[in-house]
Amino acid sequence: MEHSKNTLIQINQYGMGHGDPSLAIKLMGSYLKLILDDDRLPKIITFYNAGVKLLHKDSPVLETLKLIEAQGVVLLACKTCLDFYEMSDLMAVGIPGTMMDIITLQANASKVITL
Repeated sequence: MEHSKNTLIQINQYGMGHGDPSLAIKLMGSYLKLILDDDRLPKIITFYNAGVKLLHKDSPVLETLKLIEAQGVVLLACKTCLDFYEMSDLMAVGIPGTMMDIITLQANASKVITL
């Protein structure tokens, strides 16, 4: 599977969009499945703020994120955010990184998409 050049997706909330939380999770799950199924994977997905909760061992989108990671996409979570939500030991996919890592990845990306 070919990755979309040097595209970086940023996920900064637990779900997609504003409004009903259950709809937000449903939309996020749909988005992640569609980019996987349609071969439009980014090179990197960063997670910060409440977005890190999607990497939790009980996340409703965990299986899709595991499939995305298995395709070579780097899933990087803000370590400060993981610590804030007390879930450093509960992360089931991805790797922790610093805010400087995220800044560097953003600067080096050819396209940044924020969900």
